[in-house]
Amino acid sequence: MSIPDIQNQADKRKISIDKVGVKGVRYPIVVEDRSAGIQHSVADLNIYVELPHHRRGTHMSRFIEVLNRYHTEAFIGKLDMFLSELKDTMKAEAGYVDIRFPYFVRKQAPVSKIASLLSYDCTFSASYKDSFCLWIGVSVPVTTLCPCSKEISEYGAHNQRSEIRISVCYSKFVWLEELIAIAEQHASCEIYPLLKRPDEKFVTEKAYNNPKFVEDIVREITLELQHDERIIGFSVESENFESIHNHNAYAMITRS
Repeated sequence: MSIPDIQNQADKRKISIDKVGVKGVRYPIVVEDRSAGIQHSVADLNIYVELPHHRRGTHMSRFIEVLNRYHTEAFIGKLDMFLSELKDTMKAEAGYVDIRFPYFVRKQAPVSKIASLLSYDCTFSASYKDSFCLWIGVSVPVTTLCPCSKEISEYGAHNQRSEIRISVCYSKFVWLEELIAIAEQHASCEIYPLLKRPDEKFVTEKAYNNPKFVEDIVREITLELQHDERIIGFSVESENFESIHNHNAYAMITRS
């Protein structure tokens, strides 16, 4: 018995579709870890291809079939091969994948030196049309302390949890840990997964002595990224989840 292939029918509306595919695919992946070699994680993936105007639809199951052949290898080093095979399988001119996953780094508390794991949300965004293009990104939780509040108050200053997001396109390999370190270095203070009382004293005082606006953070990180010859494009964002306002403070700089 022959089963009709409806997706492969011709379409006469002459309208191509930029991206068609599957979203919210949760899948185990392997990523490169600077200290341990590899790290296993679980990712949420969006995978697309470009659909030409003469084809009615695409075969959604084939996205998972191709993914299933690659997820057990260090994924960032195989994304060009993954998208190339996806294009061939789908007979498409372009392929795209967005990958979001938690990445864990072991951090020592600043005084007690107790080690524990802190998770960072990381992303790979890759495309392959005429050539392969990859952006990697990190979202880094930090603490910021307001310079204005410190200057105008007789004592104390308001601080808040903040998030710094860095995405880069590179010509030579850049570690996720490098981007995380850059973000933490330019905050008022970095965040730790486990703190004892001497550690709490340290981070409170460090933030107080290192006040930063969101504008300060994105400018300082921009200066550092601009001088890294491996990086050919970047985006940096800083967002404060304000403790004394019912809104967030935000700044962004992009270069390409």
